[in-house]
Amino acid sequence: MAATKKNATKRVKSAPAKAVKTASSTKTKPAAAKSPRTGAKTKVLSSKVVFKGKVFTVHRDEVIEPGGSRNTREIIHHNGSVVILAVDESKNPKDPDVILERQYRHAAGQFLLELPAGRIEPGEAPLAAAKREMIEETGYRAKRWSLLTKYFASPGFLGEWMQIYLAREIREGIAQPEADEFIDVIRMPLSEALALASANKIHDGKTLIGLMLFDRLLREGRL
Repeated sequence: MAATKKNATKRVKSAPAKAVKTASSTKTKPAAAKSPRTGAKTKVLSSKVVFKGKVFTVHRDEVIEPGGSRNTREIIHHNGSVVILAVDESKNPKDPDVILERQYRHAAGQFLLELPAGRIEPGEAPLAAAKREMIEETGYRAKRWSLLTKYFASPGFLGEWMQIYLAREIREGIAQPEADEFIDVIRMPLSEALALASANKIHDGKTLIGLMLFDRLLREGRL
């Protein structure tokens, strides 16, 4: 019998399928954030006053900021404030007395121990405001004045400069507080005030900054 050939099944290897890129599968890298240049300015597209009060106004601004991002910012505009660190070095120059105040602050809901301070009136020079506020709130006057530092209290939303003045060679007088001000004037050594700050008994930012900076400069012999 004639031999029959088995039909061998041929296996054809198919070429591997090529990956097809689709728009949905293609990954795109997010654009890198631009680093804003120092000194670059914000472009204000629009600005609207949404609140106007006795002490400050609130603006809602549409802006393009130095990094290129477009944002809505709500900003409190304030004319600026002065803070007075009045010291008496006549008895102990290494640990002078400082003048503090205790008064009730409704926003904080408690009495706070603070350095004397107040807002700058429109058209008023900062140093003149500091002298006026010290007389009004404490009655003290000073012969020597110098700017200790200036800073933004909360620059995320508050455009207020606070300037701390050092007042030296002070003398007592009669306070002239405004009708709504009820202030206890307190005099204590710098070391005692710093101890209160370290014990978390002073919660006012301007007071902490003023006391600690003055102490540092005094210990370094820079005053």
